[in-house]
Amino acid sequence: MLESLLPAGTACAEAFDDLEPAPLFPEEEALVAAAREGRRREFGTARLCARRALTSLGLPAGPLLRGRRREPLWPPGAVGSITHCAGYRAAAVARDRDVLALGIDAEPNGPLRPDVLPVVAFGGERAWLRAYADRYPGICWDRLLFSAKESVYKTWYPLMGRWLGFDDVEVTMGAPRGAGGGFRARIARSTAGSALPGELHGRWASRDDLLVSAVAVTVPSGHREAA
Repeated sequence: MLESLLPAGTACAEAFDDLEPAPLFPEEEALVAAAREGRRREFGTARLCARRALTSLGLPAGPLLRGRRREPLWPPGAVGSITHCAGYRAAAVARDRDVLALGIDAEPNGPLRPDVLPVVAFGGERAWLRAYADRYPGICWDRLLFSAKESVYKTWYPLMGRWLGFDDVEVTMGAPRGAGGGFRARIARSTAGSALPGELHGRWASRDDLLVSAVAVTVPSGHREAA
């Protein structure tokens, strides 16, 4: 589901259940020591996906700890993102010589609560949400908007180290093509001093009552180091 949304050279691993408790490093066990069993299984499966993706790239698959905002801390040479929701866990990883940053997010294909939508959608977003709901039924566009902004944030934060609110990102969704499509996200906050562009481009897919979105910023070919 994810591979078609991300650039070549990105390794993805997915799981649709938690049939067995995934092994964790002691440092990871400490992160979920007080969590309920369901959360521990979810965490373990997501970390297992991340290690599978890292290994497929020939990168070390040691403990994946968390940063200030609970973001996964990847080993040197890697960038990546983890997501999980009911019935789905996934990770995407790339070498930092190929991809500057990436973010993925998965959500159930169900509407947002009425009290959540006003803090997610603004201005022109509300207009296309109304139009798309009538024109393209079967996709919960408000939930997809939420997912797209989550993917943007996961791309933004590791590079910028600053909070990015829902109102700091304006998403324009392209018309769907089959069970997927593209979107662009204009960031209102300054990205000066970083290699992150002010407008990001992402893709999304829908399958089996799931919505998955992804954003990746590739390293310009002239800046890539020789393998």
